[in-house]
Amino acid sequence: MKSQNELGIPIPANKPLIVRTIKQVTKEQREYALKKTEYNVFSFPADLLFVDFLSDSGSGTMTDLQWASLFHGDESYGRNKGYYVLLDAIRDTFERGDNPKRAINLILTGETNVKKLMDELYLTSFEGGFVNGGIHQLIRPNAFIVPQGRCAEHLLFSTIAPILRKNYNSKEFFIPNNGHFDTTEANILANGLNPINLFSSNLLDEFPWDQMDNRNPFKGNMDIKRLEELIQDKGMDAIPLIYITITNNTAAGQPVEMKNIKEVRKIAKKYDIPLFFDACRFAENANFIKEFEEGYQDISIPNIVKEMFSYVDGFTISFKKDGLANIGGGFFFKDNGTFHRKFSVEEDIGIKLKEKQILTFGNDSYGGLSGRDIMALTTGLYEVVQETYLNERKFQVRNFARKLAKNNVPVILPAGGHAVYINIDKFFEGMDSSLDDFRGVGFTIELIRHYGIRAAELGPFAFEWDKKTPEQKKGVLNLVRFALPRNVYGTSHIDYAVAAITELFNNRDKIPKVKISRGAKLRLRHFQTGLQPIYE
Repeated sequence: MKSQNELGIPIPANKPLIVRTIKQVTKEQREYALKKTEYNVFSFPADLLFVDFLSDSGSGTMTDLQWASLFHGDESYGRNKGYYVLLDAIRDTFERGDNPKRAINLILTGETNVKKLMDELYLTSFEGGFVNGGIHQLIRPNAFIVPQGRCAEHLLFSTIAPILRKNYNSKEFFIPNNGHFDTTEANILANGLNPINLFSSNLLDEFPWDQMDNRNPFKGNMDIKRLEELIQDKGMDAIPLIYITITNNTAAGQPVEMKNIKEVRKIAKKYDIPLFFDACRFAENANFIKEFEEGYQDISIPNIVKEMFSYVDGFTISFKKDGLANIGGGFFFKDNGTFHRKFSVEEDIGIKLKEKQILTFGNDSYGGLSGRDIMALTTGLYEVVQETYLNERKFQVRNFARKLAKNNVPVILPAGGHAVYINIDKFFEGMDSSLDDFRGVGFTIELIRHYGIRAAELGPFAFEWDKKTPEQKKGVLNLVRFALPRNVYGTSHIDYAVAAITELFNNRDKIPKVKISRGAKLRLRHFQTGLQPIYE
């Protein structure tokens, strides 16, 4: 008889104890709502949907331990107790591997020994890592709490852009990435810098759906050859940072190989360029490394995370991703590392960053978050690296992609860790269609109209194809993403979505082209523009 691990399906990792009833909205009611919201999927009321795959950002289900942690939230304006446990949880997660200190337990267990609290939590001194502590976090701050990932990106790029223009000998600056996501790209552009996508050359290669459990080609990798060519072409001074997004959300949620991270690190070190992670889905990426990269099968997720982050100088992160919490973000860099040295030109870069953090998001110990949210996301940091959770989420995404592929729907394979991506170029292959038609948007509109399912176009509309130069257009893919929030949907939701998507695929000649009726020039326009489907 097969053991529980030999059955070929993941062992259940949770059981939901709360049920939310879905409203039975008619097609006519959704059509009316679409018209009233200018056919923008971000503006469509979530309460009128059957299934919502728009994003997994902050939309997942928190665990019982996270809900319990909310009651320990401290709303003090200056130095709430959650601030200290969050910073130490960052050290635990990204630096300590299998040897966490779990200082949060001092709070959750109601520790009353004041000396113990002072010595082990409130007045401890740390330096040399991603999170200084005690006096070092005051004189050399390197950890910044913010409401979400795009706030961290704004904090980073709006602070370094003036320093670059004043102190570095280059007229233009370029930020290479294996795949900038929409907010990262927008924040870079908003500060007069140039985002460059260096997708892996095998990203759109065919992959058999029945091999997803056996191998993975790590299509999220950065193109090393193109990275070196970019640096040599533009010059070292023109490349202030190198970014790696894990997993690669823009590139169909594909994972990045540890080998690739080390190769990028080698180039960054060669040219003395800081290397950063967009670390939103770090745990999922580590899980792929453990499953598929040679030499990591017997290494724990925490230790894989520790190694990944040992190669970078800093990272921005949305704590809303990877199933961590409903809100929160952060920006962290290594004390006295490459980034700290290169950007502390006239004064310590951490002091400049903290000044802007306080000016825009609030005092540094809460960064625009409630104390309750800080405690919930701190607890989430310990839960997100649990292999049972990661495996169940990963296999749910694989099953979604496998069912679509069996129905001949052109999905990017193998599936990533948090979402299924449809290749819109192949979806409309053989039809009179161009990127300027925004047919991917038409597909998302029809999904809502006919079936009450919401997805996100991540293609020429979202990444502003029509506003880009010919060179920039090379970094635009044509995808629609179905992101699965953590612990929210079950098999019935997936099967309903598969049936609906397949039906639209079989009737794709009826999917409309879309024109922008308002706000075509807006930055991050997919969040707010008006649209008009053109039905023939």
